[in-house]
Amino acid sequence: MNSLKLESMIELASTLAQQSDFQEVLRLVTQKASSLLRAEVALIMMINPRTRETIKTIYKEGKEVDDHPYHFVHTYFSGWVIDHNCGFLSEDIQQDARFRKNLFEDIPLKSVMCAPFRAEGIIIGTLLLLNHAESSAFGKNDFSYLEKFVTVVSPFLRNIQKIQQYFVSPLPKETLLKKYEAHGLLGKSKKFVELLQTIEAAANCDVRVLLEGQSGTGKELIARAIHRCSSRAQHKFVAIDCGTIPANLIESELFGHVKGAFTGATSARKGLLEEANGGTLFMDEITNLPMELQSKLLRVLQEGEIRPLGSNLARKVDVRIITASSIALRELVERQEFREDLYYRLYVYPIGVPSLNDRREDIPLLASYFLTKFSHKQKKQAETFHEEMSVFLKTRKWPGNIRELENLVERLVTLTPSEMKVIDTSVLPPEFRDEWQKMKITSKIYYTHRPLREILGDYEKQVIQKVLMECNWNQSKAARMLGISEHSMRYKISKLGIVKPGQE
Repeated sequence: MNSLKLESMIELASTLAQQSDFQEVLRLVTQKASSLLRAEVALIMMINPRTRETIKTIYKEGKEVDDHPYHFVHTYFSGWVIDHNCGFLSEDIQQDARFRKNLFEDIPLKSVMCAPFRAEGIIIGTLLLLNHAESSAFGKNDFSYLEKFVTVVSPFLRNIQKIQQYFVSPLPKETLLKKYEAHGLLGKSKKFVELLQTIEAAANCDVRVLLEGQSGTGKELIARAIHRCSSRAQHKFVAIDCGTIPANLIESELFGHVKGAFTGATSARKGLLEEANGGTLFMDEITNLPMELQSKLLRVLQEGEIRPLGSNLARKVDVRIITASSIALRELVERQEFREDLYYRLYVYPIGVPSLNDRREDIPLLASYFLTKFSHKQKKQAETFHEEMSVFLKTRKWPGNIRELENLVERLVTLTPSEMKVIDTSVLPPEFRDEWQKMKITSKIYYTHRPLREILGDYEKQVIQKVLMECNWNQSKAARMLGISEHSMRYKISKLGIVKPGQE
């Protein structure tokens, strides 16, 4: 077995031993299994501990799938494993002679592994891993690792009382909204509540955390919340963005230096690792850390000591490392752009941070918070958004996530007259107006309670504006392209309130 994978499994067991939240145990087990064995889908199914007659999928991780066919797949293979009292591997399930021909023909499935969880020799559930692509079929080495994996994690899944709750009623989700609102984390959507539950669990165990999510999703805010709710809260939280510091300076920033270590080093200086001693160091965009420094960081994680630049003496440090990346580290490892051994050291407690587009229900709450914040800061009277503006904010795509939403709300407040209390779409900057006009045409929300003439008028305005832009605002040329007279073109421009950008 790969020693790194073995070490990762041992670290997982250490992490699970610190967990009191059974739902978080399930999440960690499926996420680790999915990552270490490169499975597209991982599912845990448990047997009702009271009756031993029913089984139920209680956790799913990975690729979004249609529940109906995969429920059949999981029930079928779990039943097979329970009946035969052993694990199962199929490199090509479509051609597997153990099953009726064409049984899985309607399910885009290639490779399957399933292994039983046991307690005192009795099967209590199963872990199923699925892959769809030819290139990612499971092999015998994968299955051997899976069998060892379930043996290690089974003791953490034997809580009969917790399992029984899944067969009585859905596991209630404790509301953490108020607690984390104080740390600047706002929302109410299902994905956000799940994120808070994960943050709470991470705060309760002193292990390394890896935050993976798009830029602008608030990863530093999450790292701060984990620190402030942890046993290290009385010590420092130190942050560094590995992407903003030149490669020749980042070693000194992290490890410090002694006097005379290099030209300009007129005095000794503590590095951030030592500065955060006893507390937490947050390393954002860890993917930008140069390869030679990755090996030095690995030594810190292994030995718990640092060596300042220019010094021969090592110093002990006790610091919790939280890292963040907007690119999946696993992909960089596969491209040999990030050290595999460091990846396994960092990938102890992974947390996926959802994008703003994945939690649209939270947009009005976040936008309202930013509106209050910037109105107060700029001494404006703006109190709320007009319904049309709310529709625009909630419906548009946010590639820049929460950061982009915050920046736009700040800009809107800046453009809003001091006496205006309700911000409407007239305040939108020019580059957003076209987006809003297109959205009004296509948005089902906007059709509600609007006369047909208004909808058609908006569409006509959009078409004329587009043709005018293509004709460099030459009205005669645009009229010919649309097959109308110049007089009609001028009339429509006036009637529809079409204005050339820059002349508003």
